[in-house]
Amino acid sequence: MSRKIMVIEHHDEFHDDLASIHLQKRGFDVEWCQPFKNQPLNAPNPELGGVVILGGAANVDEMDRSPYLYDEARWIEKCLEHNIPMLGLCLGAQLIAHVLGAKVAPHTDGLEEFGFYEIHSTVSEPEFVPKGFFAAQYHSRGFEIPNGAEKLASGALFPNQAFRYNHHVVGTQFHPECTREIWKRWQVLDGAPWEKPGAQSREEQNRLSNVSLSNAGQWFIKFLDELFLAVKH
Repeated sequence: MSRKIMVIEHHDEFHDDLASIHLQKRGFDVEWCQPFKNQPLNAPNPELGGVVILGGAANVDEMDRSPYLYDEARWIEKCLEHNIPMLGLCLGAQLIAHVLGAKVAPHTDGLEEFGFYEIHSTVSEPEFVPKGFFAAQYHSRGFEIPNGAEKLASGALFPNQAFRYNHHVVGTQFHPECTREIWKRWQVLDGAPWEKPGAQSREEQNRLSNVSLSNAGQWFIKFLDELFLAVKH
């Protein structure tokens, strides 16, 4: 039985994201890899039960500035070839979309999302997210939906918010893994885009954060079970 989950990080983390926490509670052997520190990505094998690719400040359309992303892209391609369940979050989703041939680029009007934004399911029976779903966002790039993938969710500023490919690969532009503690850390980052068009004020973020993070967290736990436990072998 495959119990190993690989979590790909793009910064030094505390491993307190909801994906890492919940999958360990479910009994998976979670391992973390940091390609940005030249940690090697071993070739996928039957022992690998799933992959979670976290977000980060690097940009897919500027991979020459972060050359480790080239290695990640090649590794993602191999995971796709081996039909390994995979979840990409923000940058992770953009990397998967890129590998599948979709464009990843800044918003044409220079908009960014930094805060909590409502997204809507574009599929029904069942809906991908419930009505009134607000998700944590922190990004300046967006992805097109890859050929052969199904669009799952949309938003007002960035219309493509989630996609599914071959049933067991999902990418979300938003951050359902985010907790209150993680969001507080993001708010005090030197590069936090407070003045960028589209970003919410600190007051607006604080007003929306508790309920949004709680609801998204409950949804995400169920989603993780459906994605990784359902296909576990």
